[in-house]
Amino acid sequence: MESAEVARRFLKFFEENGHTVMPSASLVAEDPTLLLVPAGMVPFKPYFLGQRTPPAPRMTSAQKCVRTPDIDEVGKTTRHATFFQMLGNFSIGDYFKEGAIPFAWELLTRPQAEGGFGFPEEKLWVTVLQDGDKVDDEAIDIWHNKVGVPLERIQRRGLADNYWHMGVPGPGGPCSEIYYDRGPEFGREGGPEADEDRYLEVWNLVFMQEMLSEVRSKVDFDVEAPLPAKNIDTGMGLERMAAILQGVDNIYETDTLRRILDRAAELTGTRYGSDGRADVSLRVIADHVRAGTMLVSDGVRPGNEGRGYVLRRLLRRSIRNLRLLGGQDAGLMHELTDVAIKAMGEQYTDLIRTAANIHTVIDAEEEAFLQTLRTGTTIFDTAVEETRRTGGKVLAGDQAFKLHDTYGFPIDLTLEMAAEQGLKVDEDGFRRLMTEQRERAKKDAREKKTGNLDVSVLDELLTSAGGKVDFIGYNSVHGEARLVGVLVNGANVPAAGEGADVEIVLDRTPFYAEGGGQLADHGRIRFGNGAVVDVHDVQSPLTGLIVHRGRVRVGEVQVGDQAQAEIDIERRHAISRSHSATHMVHAGFRRALGESAAQAGSENSPGRFRFDFTASGAVPASVLRDVEDEVNAVLINDLDVRAFHTSIDEARSMGALALFGEKYGDEVRVVEIGDYSLELCGGTHVAKSGQLGLVKVLGESSIGAGVRRVEALVGIDAFRFLAKENVLVSQLAEQLKTRKEELPERVSGLVTRLRDAERELEKLRSQQVLAVAGSLAEGAADVNGVAFVGHRAPDGTGADDLRKLAVDVRGRLRGRPAVVMVAGAPKDRPVVVIAVSEGARERGLKAGALVGLAAKTLGGGGGGKDDLAQGGGADTGKIGEALAAVERAVGAA
Repeated sequence: MESAEVARRFLKFFEENGHTVMPSASLVAEDPTLLLVPAGMVPFKPYFLGQRTPPAPRMTSAQKCVRTPDIDEVGKTTRHATFFQMLGNFSIGDYFKEGAIPFAWELLTRPQAEGGFGFPEEKLWVTVLQDGDKVDDEAIDIWHNKVGVPLERIQRRGLADNYWHMGVPGPGGPCSEIYYDRGPEFGREGGPEADEDRYLEVWNLVFMQEMLSEVRSKVDFDVEAPLPAKNIDTGMGLERMAAILQGVDNIYETDTLRRILDRAAELTGTRYGSDGRADVSLRVIADHVRAGTMLVSDGVRPGNEGRGYVLRRLLRRSIRNLRLLGGQDAGLMHELTDVAIKAMGEQYTDLIRTAANIHTVIDAEEEAFLQTLRTGTTIFDTAVEETRRTGGKVLAGDQAFKLHDTYGFPIDLTLEMAAEQGLKVDEDGFRRLMTEQRERAKKDAREKKTGNLDVSVLDELLTSAGGKVDFIGYNSVHGEARLVGVLVNGANVPAAGEGADVEIVLDRTPFYAEGGGQLADHGRIRFGNGAVVDVHDVQSPLTGLIVHRGRVRVGEVQVGDQAQAEIDIERRHAISRSHSATHMVHAGFRRALGESAAQAGSENSPGRFRFDFTASGAVPASVLRDVEDEVNAVLINDLDVRAFHTSIDEARSMGALALFGEKYGDEVRVVEIGDYSLELCGGTHVAKSGQLGLVKVLGESSIGAGVRRVEALVGIDAFRFLAKENVLVSQLAEQLKTRKEELPERVSGLVTRLRDAERELEKLRSQQVLAVAGSLAEGAADVNGVAFVGHRAPDGTGADDLRKLAVDVRGRLRGRPAVVMVAGAPKDRPVVVIAVSEGARERGLKAGALVGLAAKTLGGGGGGKDDLAQGGGADTGKIGEALAAVERAVGAA
């Protein structure tokens, strides 16, 4: 039974039993305390806590999940994986144990021909909670008396096994786990307590009934209170279930992962099962490529922080393991990503639709990392040389961290390469620095999203607002409202006085919260008692919650006060023009470059916008001009701009563009600009395209692997830019005594003559530098039997000339052990080049090590080969000290 069929049967069974099928939420967690969704119940957490009204009391889903705490174990075992799918059924205050247990038993034991999984009843064991004298007798009674499981196949286990929580404050409760007996060939008898390799957990039924306030460990936590209602949360790992139903030993041999694994083996000329180390690499590749593909599909981009860091690490571990297996060529990740898309596409059709965008992102990351490997290897060699020179046997933690943080070098690659050189790595120091960096990144991301608020406070505000703040800003720029929450320094307070910095929540508001690339509205909130709050930012840290950040300018505001909310109309109009212009430029680029030019981010600010999109390379200037011309030609037609709500399926059938990586509900808002642009969008827009006035594209640039950024002006800002440009062109034409239309040719001629003159000057400078080579060789000092030349070239001498001079002098000392050091300051920063003859190398003198010594004196770094190396620094005043340090090192050899 294929994985897609396992999911289909599960969802169909529960749909037939009154459950609403919920689509998988994005891997990008809505919960601000989480980077990614780690469990199937996460999207349902607000319903369990009573914070939101569920769409139905009974629900079921197949949820995408990613867990990375054990990423280093992936591949080493067949149990660990980063991406997995969790099948679950959920009851919010509807049925409890008496319903969940029979449902699970029926689906597992129903014959496959009748839509079940066909497990023999005698192969199934169950566990229930027993914590001290506390035994889940209710579950035991249902399992034994209602379902018919013999008591000898019901085992009682402690909190570590049969109590479930998320590891953080939140909902929890006792659970009952169902195990499948794979047979005596897999281990000893005695049920799950005896051997969990033989008895494999297939389903966990969580009886969620408690709110936990503190969670110190799996078994050490505080129960704050009962949940508002008793709930059911179950989790069945799709991959593990597929392994059992497909008769394979582990998840890596199931249909989806095995397809990726086999293709990786084929591309690298290996065979799974023939070599232990190769098998580890193949499992890493299969898991990480699938996980990376799913993350990119949900809009995550490779980066150095947060989710981007998780994705980058997964992709780079894949590439690195491909290279370990002999896969040196670029393009291997493209092949494997294609297999992953096809393997998962039946369950997640968006993968097929956005395949070109996924390939663009992953291909670019592969290309960037292959270059990183080349650069990082050189830096690693220098670090090894420096460690050996000082007699050390351990590569410093800060050096390993620099390799990782600056050059993207994986720590496991550093460890392996160091071992090959007979060195160890200070892993504790490295991991300490990594932990510090990640904590900073998490803190920054959390504070940016929540305004440094405690999440429980956000939940309180959302409850005070009735579960959702009513946004009226599409049709109104002002409106009456009631103040339902006030925060000062993150604390919920009943009132705030003049001068206080506040975060306030109204029951309804015209203020647009920053989102979808659109900046927040500014404005004022006036109260009946004369108090006024100036609003300078608006955020939505939780779905449905709108928080106004500002300062009380006059009077005192109190919870319950009536208010009049007024946005800055001019700012709103300017931002709306930018947002509509972004839609049109997006449409223009897709017409010019194809569907792979998918929006990957934007910022719509007053009079200016930027638009990020996926692309494999730079966009030609001619394309930029064509898109700009097309958009402005369309503006003249003054197209109607219309926004309306419809179903996601209807929107797609109309051809509405869903942004790559964004996830939408059943009902969506569509923004239509005539017949030119049709997109799903929650932002504000102009009424007619002619209101944009003018769009001026300023240029484009790279902002990361596979992502380009276009910046542009709109409206009066675009006009002012062009007016200023016209003045500058007029001034330049007057200076050069030529007509405006002849400026390009005239400037080109001047640039050509200037370059010719610079080349001639460079030639003369080079000749002057090399002219001293003979005298330097003749004046070489004898340092412990080695001819040593230490020379400081005139400031401004280029690095190429320094290298030529060092090599020339070394050549004139042919037949003698010689070390030639030439230093200079080409651009107000010191550069040092050292050339070492064969005779000196035989005495243990190496250019790379000597350059490292000199560069350290200069406050920098460097490296190279044993015969020729180059380095640099920051302190030109220490060139003399660097020359002396190298001479001493030569003398000590």
